[in-house]
Amino acid sequence: MKGTILLAFTSVSLALGVPCMMGSLINQTAIAQTPIRELQRNSGVTISGTVKSVVGNEFTLNDGTGEIIVDPGPRWWKEINLTPGEQVTVVGEYDDYDFDAFSITRSSGEVIQIRNGPGRPPWAGGRNR
Repeated sequence: MKGTILLAFTSVSLALGVPCMMGSLINQTAIAQTPIRELQRNSGVTISGTVKSVVGNEFTLNDGTGEIIVDPGPRWWKEINLTPGEQVTVVGEYDDYDFDAFSITRSSGEVIQIRNGPGRPPWAGGRNR
C-alpha cells in the first residue's frame, strides 16, 4: 500500500516537475503554476517580442518562435502608434486567430493600458454607445 502511494506521489511529482526521490533522473525544469485561488483572477497571458509590421492599430508580434497578430482595439478608442522593430510585452488573451491586448509595455517601461481584462471590451457598441 505504501509503495502504491509513493508511486502515485512520484508520478504526480514528475508530471509537475517537483523534486522527488527520482528527481536526479529527470531534467529539473521550473514550471510556472497558477494557484487554484487565482484562476478566476488571472488577468491574462503575457507575450513579448518584436513588432514586425503595423496595419492600422493592429500589429504583428514575433518572439522568435512564431508570429501573431495583436489587436489592441479600434484607433478611436486608443491609438497605439508602435513602430516595426520595437520590443514590447503584451498582456491579453488569445482569441480565435489573434491576441486581444489588455495592456502593452514598451521597452522604455511605458505602459499603454487598453482595457482591464477579459470580457466585453469598453468599445463594444461603437463610439456612441
